[in-house]
Amino acid sequence: MSEFVVEVTDTNWESEVLKSDRPVLVDFWAAWCGPCRMLAPTVESVAEKFQGQAKVVKLNVDENVESPAKYGIRGIPTLILFNNGQEVDRHVGVPANAKDTISQMIERTLA
Repeated sequence: MSEFVVEVTDTNWESEVLKSDRPVLVDFWAAWCGPCRMLAPTVESVAEKFQGQAKVVKLNVDENVESPAKYGIRGIPTLILFNNGQEVDRHVGVPANAKDTISQMIERTLA
C-alpha cells in the first residue's frame, strides 16, 4: 500500500488488528469502489498524521471475506477503529470533512 498504510488479510487480522498495542483504524474497501478510491488519499494522510500513535490498515473485502462478515460490513467504504481488540468507533461511507472526522475518531481513543 504505502509506508503509512498496511494491507491486512483474514490470515494476519488477529496479529495486526486485534493484538495491536496501538489503536487500529481499518479501512474496508474494494478496487471497484469509487468512493473507496476517493477516500484513499485522506486515509493515507490520517495515517501519516498519527504515525507512531495509531496504526492504519486496509482490508480488501473481495479478497478477504471472513473479517468483513464477522464485523457485519454491508457497505463500503467502512472505517472501523479498534482499540485493545475491540471495536470502539465505526463510520460507513465517505464522511463530510473526511480528514477531520477520521482524525477525531482516533483522537477520542488516544485521549
